[in-house]
Amino acid sequence: MYRILLVDDDRDIVRALEIYLQNPQWELLCAYDGKQAVAAVEQGIKTNNPIDLVLLDVMMPVMDGSAALVAIRKLCNVPVIMVTAKSEDTDKVLGLDLGADDYVTKPFVPVELLARVRSVLRRYKDLGAAKAKNKMDAPASYVLGGIKLDDAAKIVTVDDQSIALTPKEYDICRFLIQHPNHVYSPAEIYQAVWGQPSYGCENTVAVHVRHLREKIEINPSEPRYVQVVWGRGYKMGEVR
Repeated sequence: MYRILLVDDDRDIVRALEIYLQNPQWELLCAYDGKQAVAAVEQGIKTNNPIDLVLLDVMMPVMDGSAALVAIRKLCNVPVIMVTAKSEDTDKVLGLDLGADDYVTKPFVPVELLARVRSVLRRYKDLGAAKAKNKMDAPASYVLGGIKLDDAAKIVTVDDQSIALTPKEYDICRFLIQHPNHVYSPAEIYQAVWGQPSYGCENTVAVHVRHLREKIEINPSEPRYVQVVWGRGYKMGEVR
């Protein structure tokens, strides 16, 4: 049973989301402003019954979606899909900058929203659990210089210091560290991590990679690990 938190101050939209996302395997919870959303996430942590995914509107009273996302990220790394009525790239980038994993624009296509929700839940729950249980899978741990990634525990350390990555940052790190020194284009990374064609989402990848570098590099402007290959994409390798 997966717990999905729907957050929007428009109750008609929340009711519509409840209809679109009806699934016997999903428990749908509702909040109507950012403050309620943060409280729901915190309550889930305290009761050991955490939220598995948050659909978070941007424009809300009391506490808007951006402020709520910042507060949620201080509590945990639960996947967050931002739902916004604005289509400008600056709004999308802001959400990604603050730690969102993905976004949809209102008025959204229900089929697209459903596909994104399923993709996130499958990637962070089903596939992760299957890998941990299947001993024939690839090694659960990866090491590159001072970086260690424990895929079973979903923990990344740099020089023995634990690093708090969002789910998408973690997935990008895992994908690149699994293929050291191999250059991947932003479109290839998006397809591997998001599980769908990029359709011009290269900027989304760039934002997540930038955040990943800020967290694992001592000096992001002179990276040791996550490197840009101009005109081609990104690779992960140790610079000595």
